[in-house]
Amino acid sequence: MFSDRTNWDLVPNRLSEALARHVAAGNPVLDLTVSNPAACGFEYDSDAILQSLCSPSNLTYQPDPLGLPHARRAVAEYYAERGISVPPDDILLTTGTSEAYSFIFRLLCNPSDEILIPRPGYPLLRFLADIHDVRLVSYPLLYDHGWQIDFHSLGNAVTPRTRGIVVVHPNNPTGHFTSSDDMNALNELCSSRQIALIADEVFLDFALVETRPASFAAYPSALTFALSGLSKIAGLPQMKLAWLVTCGPEPWKSQARARLEIMADTYLSMNAPVQWAAPALLAQRGGFQRQLMARVQANLATLDRLLTAQIPCTRLRIEGGWYAILRVPATRSDEDLAIELLAVKNVYVHPGHFYDLPGAGHLVVSLITTQANFAEGIARVLSLF
Repeated sequence: MFSDRTNWDLVPNRLSEALARHVAAGNPVLDLTVSNPAACGFEYDSDAILQSLCSPSNLTYQPDPLGLPHARRAVAEYYAERGISVPPDDILLTTGTSEAYSFIFRLLCNPSDEILIPRPGYPLLRFLADIHDVRLVSYPLLYDHGWQIDFHSLGNAVTPRTRGIVVVHPNNPTGHFTSSDDMNALNELCSSRQIALIADEVFLDFALVETRPASFAAYPSALTFALSGLSKIAGLPQMKLAWLVTCGPEPWKSQARARLEIMADTYLSMNAPVQWAAPALLAQRGGFQRQLMARVQANLATLDRLLTAQIPCTRLRIEGGWYAILRVPATRSDEDLAIELLAVKNVYVHPGHFYDLPGAGHLVVSLITTQANFAEGIARVLSLF
């Protein structure tokens, strides 16, 4: 009845089952995994956002496969503020970065072709690859006073079926940015092997380092697709506006753009109201980002203060993003530990294996949790050791 590509294991994992039972029993939960910024108590300019959705232009239908020029110019201005010149015609608007990944996978891959992805990393890509008959191959990130790409393993992972390399900048959940040297090395590898570079930059604006990280859109020596959207940079996941920027050498860039335009014209998935609202919605990002970064920094300070008295527990170094990785005594599996924390301390955290972190002894927590909940939750977690 159903395709093999959707033949997933639909049985919930043990932690999800434990959480469902815990909630059904009426027990409280201190959630340290929250990832939806719209549910974290940040203040938005509600009047400006709602007014932006009331344009009279919404009553007309003017489809453009790449997205309305009005909206693409607003995205180009976002890059211009970072000192990067991106022509609006190199921008394709999508309803989310998941759709952008889908377009790229369909553009690059025949069935069973390969895309290389970092490990550790966010698990969403596994499902997108299955849907598009793409095989994902992991390349390792190594930790030694910070995260780095293992270029020896990455080079060995490239095969004649490799069509692209995904890099998340900064990575989720490790929170490390790709260094300028590694950017150059990735571009050299991809251009020499004639494979694409796919840069997920949804957390790019949330840097905890002094030097402002560069965008991959400024490193176009290989065919490159840079992805971002309102979900993270403006804290507006409900608006469903994202984009991919195509850059790189000719003729690959022009061919990619032409093919993507036909694919987008087949779906015409973008709605008019959010496109007309794009300049106003992007303008909201400054206030939102200041609030979010203040909370991330406050929660990190709380975490570090509490860790000073907890010799068995440390946190891994992060450079940006919204998450922290705790290194804890590996006395049992990460999932067993997360289940115990839920049952005994009423705290919900993610085990490291959800993100393919190597070995046991890792927990992942969200840094955008409200400060009071974060402080209480971390104190409970550390009290177990």
